[in-house]
Amino acid sequence: MTPDMVIKLAEQSIYTVIIIAAPMLLVALGVGLLVSIFQAMTQIQEQTLAFIPKILAVFIALVIFGPWMLTILMDYTENLFQQLPRIIG
Repeated sequence: MTPDMVIKLAEQSIYTVIIIAAPMLLVALGVGLLVSIFQAMTQIQEQTLAFIPKILAVFIALVIFGPWMLTILMDYTENLFQQLPRIIG
């Protein structure tokens, strides 16, 4: 296993993690921003107010984007298993 192979494998892993996490993080960011704007407009300064909408939004995003994320993860895993003989040998 050469250093180039290790770097390529690490690059693929990090790219896959970023792609899989991006939809949920962006949804949580958007909902957090909307709740913050609502809190600023109404002058409600409750710290726990943002948690429930974020949790619900991330759950809905997981339901919507889940099949796509699973496909990406399965493609990565299949690619990794196909490269296993080259990595080990």
